[in-house]
Amino acid sequence: MFAARCGTNLLRSRATLVASPTTSSSIFTRTYALTRTLATESLTSRKPTEISDAFKQMETRFKTYKPITPSIRHLKMPMSPYLYRGGPVRQLTAPLRKKGGRNHHGRITIRFRGGGHKRRIRILDFMRTEPGPHDVVRIEYDPGRSAHIALLRSRVQSATGTKLWSYILAPEGLRAGDVVESFRQGIPAGRIPGFVDSKSLRGKALETGDTQLTGGATLSLGVLRTETLKVGNVLPLRLIPTGTIVHSLNLKPDGRSMLVRSAGTFATLLAHEDDGKYSHVRLQSGEVRKVLQDCVATIGKVSNGLWKNRNLGKAGRNRWLGRRPRVRGMAMNRCDHPHGGGRGKSKGNKQPRSVWGWLCKGKRTRKPGPKGHKNGNKMVVLERPRGKQKRG
Repeated sequence: MFAARCGTNLLRSRATLVASPTTSSSIFTRTYALTRTLATESLTSRKPTEISDAFKQMETRFKTYKPITPSIRHLKMPMSPYLYRGGPVRQLTAPLRKKGGRNHHGRITIRFRGGGHKRRIRILDFMRTEPGPHDVVRIEYDPGRSAHIALLRSRVQSATGTKLWSYILAPEGLRAGDVVESFRQGIPAGRIPGFVDSKSLRGKALETGDTQLTGGATLSLGVLRTETLKVGNVLPLRLIPTGTIVHSLNLKPDGRSMLVRSAGTFATLLAHEDDGKYSHVRLQSGEVRKVLQDCVATIGKVSNGLWKNRNLGKAGRNRWLGRRPRVRGMAMNRCDHPHGGGRGKSKGNKQPRSVWGWLCKGKRTRKPGPKGHKNGNKMVVLERPRGKQKRG
């Protein structure tokens, strides 16, 4: 009965199509044409925007692999075709003695460390005391840090050893063949005609145009900026204009660089104080801090900014980097972690705590202000944003 009924319906529909072929074919053709037209217009009329162009550039700047094995299916590494493919300068390296996170008593003080590939430490010049132009020979990969490093060669003919060759953090955009220079001791006499540098010449005076001149000559402020404000150059903060992006800051005039050294980080010089002693610098975390104007900084942003978006693809690459598996507290016993023990996935309705019992996940364990450390935050003008401020 079911077959006969289906056959009758099929014959009825067939007869209807034969009776009016023109109408059905025209409707079908018009519907199909309309569908194709809408689909085609939706694809062809889409114009590239700034956001789509940015995503497209982001995709092309990462190297991905055909997933012939599971370990490289999600592997994504930033492309750096300008990197030198050879080894480092041997005299600028030192052997890395691994301790597996243990102190001199043999006890583990840093958890989840051990193993890893054999490597050597690159000795970088964080002082930049040698004046004069230095040629950038090549940009190299450093396994001990996230940023790239640059090999410099001094133009002094009598220089030897570490005076001739040195490594520095490579700023973004620095390439082989460029020239960098350190003005840590100030502007050399005679470098810029009519300009005499001194310790009394501060950032506020340069911004207002109150510079020291000799011989009645008029110095254009743009000449000084053009000669000194180049990527990779080292300058005291008193000679850097506000709004400049810098990295590798030091906190003591005769000390080494300590702040803003990770890949893709930068600091911004916000203002110079009227008394000429401190400058306000906004760090990568958003904290605004006072730094002595006699301290130095390097112009530019640290290279390899896409390092944070990489994907290692498998757990084995973490082991190559010397990282052991990180165990959750809920998976431990009660004697090993505050979240341990119990039956099943349970931490006993407790607040999140570290393995040592400290409150974590938003709880501030360091008291700021007068109740905190004696000299803890006296140089901080504005603390870094936290919580809702950071999300907003």
